[in-house]
Amino acid sequence: MTWENWTIVSEFILVSFPTLSSELQALLFLLFLTIYLVTLMGNVLIILVTTADSSLQNPIYFFLRNLSFLEIGFNLVIVPKMLGTLIIKDTTISFFGYATQMYFFFLFGAAECCLLATMAYDRYVAICDPLQCPIIMSHRACAQLAAACWFSGFPVAIVQTTWIFSFPFCGPNRVNHFFCDSPPVIALVCADTSLFELKALTATVLFSLFPFLLILGSYVWILSTIFRMPSAEGTHKAFSTSSSHLLVVSLFYSTAILTYFRPRSSTSLESKKLLSLSYTVVTPMLNPIIYSLRNSEVKAALRRVIHRTLGPQRL
Repeated sequence: MTWENWTIVSEFILVSFPTLSSELQALLFLLFLTIYLVTLMGNVLIILVTTADSSLQNPIYFFLRNLSFLEIGFNLVIVPKMLGTLIIKDTTISFFGYATQMYFFFLFGAAECCLLATMAYDRYVAICDPLQCPIIMSHRACAQLAAACWFSGFPVAIVQTTWIFSFPFCGPNRVNHFFCDSPPVIALVCADTSLFELKALTATVLFSLFPFLLILGSYVWILSTIFRMPSAEGTHKAFSTSSSHLLVVSLFYSTAILTYFRPRSSTSLESKKLLSLSYTVVTPMLNPIIYSLRNSEVKAALRRVIHRTLGPQRL
């Protein structure tokens, strides 16, 4: 077959939840819209509180601000289009639009994996080597680590997106997903993609499982240090910040691993969609809630910010 005989695909059709009735899709729209608004407000609140309160000007909250920016970006890339497919049945997306959404999905996904590992390293230094923490995790070092996390996603996003869309597409153009992920569109390629899939798996292992292993290693040392602490107050404080991060990591990685590292034959497309909803829609909403409810410093800072903001108006 020659290039001239291939059909040029200029747009894709996102088949989000085709088996659901119109009433259920409307309910899903309201549910996801609520989650979307809560996610935006929660992460914006975390950014404002950790920026405005002087007691939260330390590395863990600096990285938490970066995580909130990432979660906002993740939601802005994925959720609005998904809401459009549910309520106004706008299921078509241009070739360029699909590539753009996929690019930012890769970018934010790789950056978040690296940032979660960096936050685990910060917890390791703060708990296991507190005397050296101000030196190791200086303002400059934190800024460099955060920049490295953000820029780590660029090569993954550029290479994988460019490579995928250099393949020929000869139809059909229906993508069985609610956002622009790579596995569903690879199924539409009219060429051998085995080399790409092998290298894509390698990149996924490098930018997701390797940071995950670093997180596990960090928490082995963290937990061993916490259990040896003589002070109950020190143990409680160490647990309060570490447990929040560990819960966020568990939510993100558990669903991501189940989505991308299970055998194809053992997971249906519909179950993969549900798993994808968990780490693309639900987890970004839960992160600020987890850090607010399980962290006494954030709760105290939030009360101080509210008091400073509303206090003068009551006088």
